[in-house]
Amino acid sequence: MGDEYTDVYFFCPVCDQYTVAQWRDNFTGTETLNVAGPVPKQTGEKQIELIAQCVQPWKKKCRCEAHRKYFNNLLD
Repeated sequence: MGDEYTDVYFFCPVCDQYTVAQWRDNFTGTETLNVAGPVPKQTGEKQIELIAQCVQPWKKKCRCEAHRKYFNNLLD
C-alpha cells in the first residue's frame, strides 16, 4: 500500500516565513508529525508552485514530473 505523506505549508505574515507540518502514515496505527521551519518565503513559495503543477497532488500513486521532483525521485 505504501506510506502516505502529507505536507502542509503555513505562512506567517508577521515573520514573512513558512512553517511546514509533515504527517506520515505508515499504516501501523500511529501517524507521525514533524514540524520544519522557519522556511524562507521564497523557498516555501517555490515548493507550493511545484505542488500546484499536479492536477491531483493528494494522489499517492501519481508519478507526474511535479511529484517526482518534490520527492527527489524517491517514489516507490
